[in-house]
Amino acid sequence: MRIRHVVTTALLAGSAAVFAAPAPAQTPESYREVQMRMLRLQRRMLLSMVDSMPERLYRDKATPAQRDFAQQVAHAAMPFGMFLPRLMNAAQPPAAVMDTAAGYGSRAGLRSLVNAAYDYAEGVLQSQAAADREQVVNMFGNQIPRWQVWDELHQHTIWTAGQVVANFRKHGMAPPGFGFF
Repeated sequence: MRIRHVVTTALLAGSAAVFAAPAPAQTPESYREVQMRMLRLQRRMLLSMVDSMPERLYRDKATPAQRDFAQQVAHAAMPFGMFLPRLMNAAQPPAAVMDTAAGYGSRAGLRSLVNAAYDYAEGVLQSQAAADREQVVNMFGNQIPRWQVWDELHQHTIWTAGQVVANFRKHGMAPPGFGFF
């Protein structure tokens, strides 16, 4: 038992040293690929949820105060269409990004909404000029560089998608696995 404690303590100390080590310096431009990977991860995660939930439960709520499943998934994806035109001076998104009438009613519609939102977001991120990423914008009263807007939208998506787990649990289903690992 003592040896296990010593080994565990050594492993924890070693991992703390690894995680405490400073990350290599990144510029907003070199960070763009990380942000693109996050967009792709989010898309896969949301589509996995769309595909895993029986279509008959799309309009079901885990609790009365919560959005239903389809609304919650759409809410995770749609901010790109709302915020990128305003904060990034991007072109307006295609109508499919904001088409909740089609998106809420079927698996195909919800998949289309999610894919349209991420196609749009990836296009905006890919074409964003390096100098533009450095410009500061006002996001909910906070002055942040445009490159950081992507991280704020990522946090919103992950937070919102995490709430969908309750929809799966309500019906005794496991949510789809987190696909990052």
